[in-house]
Amino acid sequence: MRWAQIYTPAGGSLLWSAGIAAIPLLVLLVLLGGFRKPGWLAALAALLTAFGVVTTVYGMPMTLALSASAYGAAFGLFPICWIMFWSIVLYRMTVATNRFDVIKDSIGNLTGDRRLQALLIAFCFGAFVEGAAGFGAPVAVAAAMLTGLGFSPFYAAGICLLANTAPVAFGSIGIPIITLAGITGLKPELLSAMVGRLCAPLSLLIPAYLVAVMGGWRGLRGVWPAAAACGSAFAATQLLVSNLLGPQLTDILASLAGMCALIAVLKTWKPKDHFSLPGDKPEASRPPHHTVREVFSAWLPYGLLVLCVLAWGNDWAKPILGRQTVLLDWPLLHNAVLQQAPAVAHAGPYAARYKVDWLAASGTACLLACLLTAMVARMSPVAFLRVVRETAVQLARPVLTVSTVLALAFLMNYSGATATLGLALAGTGAAFPFFSALLGWIGVFLTGSDTSANALFGSLQVVTANRLGLSPVLMAAANSSGGVMGKMISLQSIAVAVAATGLAQGDESRLFRFTLKHSVLLASSIGVIVLFYAYVMPLWVPISH
Repeated sequence: MRWAQIYTPAGGSLLWSAGIAAIPLLVLLVLLGGFRKPGWLAALAALLTAFGVVTTVYGMPMTLALSASAYGAAFGLFPICWIMFWSIVLYRMTVATNRFDVIKDSIGNLTGDRRLQALLIAFCFGAFVEGAAGFGAPVAVAAAMLTGLGFSPFYAAGICLLANTAPVAFGSIGIPIITLAGITGLKPELLSAMVGRLCAPLSLLIPAYLVAVMGGWRGLRGVWPAAAACGSAFAATQLLVSNLLGPQLTDILASLAGMCALIAVLKTWKPKDHFSLPGDKPEASRPPHHTVREVFSAWLPYGLLVLCVLAWGNDWAKPILGRQTVLLDWPLLHNAVLQQAPAVAHAGPYAARYKVDWLAASGTACLLACLLTAMVARMSPVAFLRVVRETAVQLARPVLTVSTVLALAFLMNYSGATATLGLALAGTGAAFPFFSALLGWIGVFLTGSDTSANALFGSLQVVTANRLGLSPVLMAAANSSGGVMGKMISLQSIAVAVAATGLAQGDESRLFRFTLKHSVLLASSIGVIVLFYAYVMPLWVPISH
């Protein structure tokens, strides 16, 4: 027997229904941002609240609600926590083998300025890892590196969360765009081009914005040439590659361009002022120089990570690795829920197939990089297992947080509550292009993934665009572009940052409050850019020929 979703359960009123659907999210926000509760506790309270809402107001059978929650929790464990776990193991291995000290010295010899270190590691290198791996790895790796360089754990986590915005739409070898194309039926090259045109203006400004958040206008004034060069190179490359080559290599090439521009500037220019962050460790003497071989050996684990992830995403490797993938029809849920118009173009069963691509997953590529690093570093099996055990202990609560939030997201999705919120925003009429970006923002806040947000709201964006006479390509791209600004406030990202920097679990709420205002501002900026394309320059929106 199938259960049909209802999107206006509160007396047929979309407004009242949306208000009720938002209650679990309000519980999450109030507990996390207001009462400063740990992320896992806030997420658990929101999940229990959602159970009450969907079973009483929406009439969802308890068996379906439990199954949907378990499905989301399983997705949180794999693939999200899988890649988070091994990326942090890799970092801890570099520390255990004393390679991280050489990495710190190599960056310290390039620049000792905290602002420029943040641009090199949090923005450029983080974008590189985002393009290669995604799913939490950029924040995990970059935040751990900044902490090792002497940044206070809180600032390392906050800076990396803010920096992990511009590249997210093209992360994991372009998976969010490819997923959006598959969900909507639109051509991936058109979506890639439009997302590039939406994100490039903010990518140009993000390095300067990041420095301004760290040190205000005075802090930015001291390094504006470097910030301008980094942002210009990144944004120009992002725009060109996304429009000419497609989504797969956009982040990788843009991050390399930004890093090269930054290094080129540092070869001929140095900041004249002195800058420090609260909580910085006492300034040490000039770091020692190392031979090229030593520096190469120190950076090798991250080079192996990139090579493994790129190999995993290669067209020739995917079919081979994918042969071991197992697709499971999730018990009591697969095709047991009926989606209705207008949330989808055509009413039909809602699939729930759990993909266990244990060999093809990016986390497995990270695992291989860890094993190769252990071999190259001649690390004993006992020492390797010790690092794995210590990482498992460190990540226990972050894993609980991620799984609980994904359980909440999937429960709201399969109950129809998420669609209710989406339809309420779609009812804004001519203002929908602005709220279209916020819809993607909500999706990423809920799921922690631009890929998942595109799968969640992609079809709804296209259906609404056609009803309002707007470009489906623009609205679908707005979902992905606005979504990237929700990454910094998603509990999954915050949990990863806390785990990577060794912050106390109670600092999750502090990080959330730190990033929330920036997230709202940047998501609203994307909404304004979407309005510009929709009504001022619609000819700049790519169309099918």
